[in-house]
Amino acid sequence: MKSVVHFGDEKLKQAFEKLKDSRVEDKMLYEWIVRATQDLEQNAFCGIQVPKRLIPKLYIDKYGIDNLWKYDLPKGWRLLYSVANNEVCIISIILEWMNHKDYERRFRY
Repeated sequence: MKSVVHFGDEKLKQAFEKLKDSRVEDKMLYEWIVRATQDLEQNAFCGIQVPKRLIPKLYIDKYGIDNLWKYDLPKGWRLLYSVANNEVCIISIILEWMNHKDYERRFRY
């Protein structure tokens, strides 16, 4: 199911844009996120759904979400997003990206 991709807030969007003109590692992360957004535009449900009981309270409080999806990026990075429906189209909302170590901390694995 096709979707429109948005960032959860302006600060996150700016952080993403900064990656483009940063060090080589950050430029690679930028390219991976661009690829992920292209995939999400084609299929909002291409990631792995996180069980509701495992959704960090931080995301529920900050974004008011009731679903969370994980998109695996290369080298252990993760992109976390939520899917919403505004009656006109499906929206994929990027909430955060992080390396595997930070992902494990966030989800208390």
